[in-house]
Amino acid sequence: MQRRKHSEEFKKQLVQEAMETGNKALVARRHQLSPNLIHKWMKAFQEDNDFSIEEAVSSSEVKQLEEENDRLKKLLGEKDLEIAILRDVLKKKNPHLLKRLK
Repeated sequence: MQRRKHSEEFKKQLVQEAMETGNKALVARRHQLSPNLIHKWMKAFQEDNDFSIEEAVSSSEVKQLEEENDRLKKLLGEKDLEIAILRDVLKKKNPHLLKRLK
């Protein structure tokens, strides 16, 4: 089997993909490489501090994720309030069901 040489950019791309998915074997299989090779590249990049997960996520993506997180927190709070209101209404109309709700 002939050895292949891979560019630094290709290695960084695969390391980033493996970090994002958290699955080295899947990335390796997709590119027909050994999972050990991906692991070796990840280790090399981490030791050299040439690559970090922060580089993979841009500031605009972080801002977008924070906005989505805030929106989802608000939605969850609204749902919790709605559930509490519905339980109160149910208690008032059907006190015998109070035991089942707890």
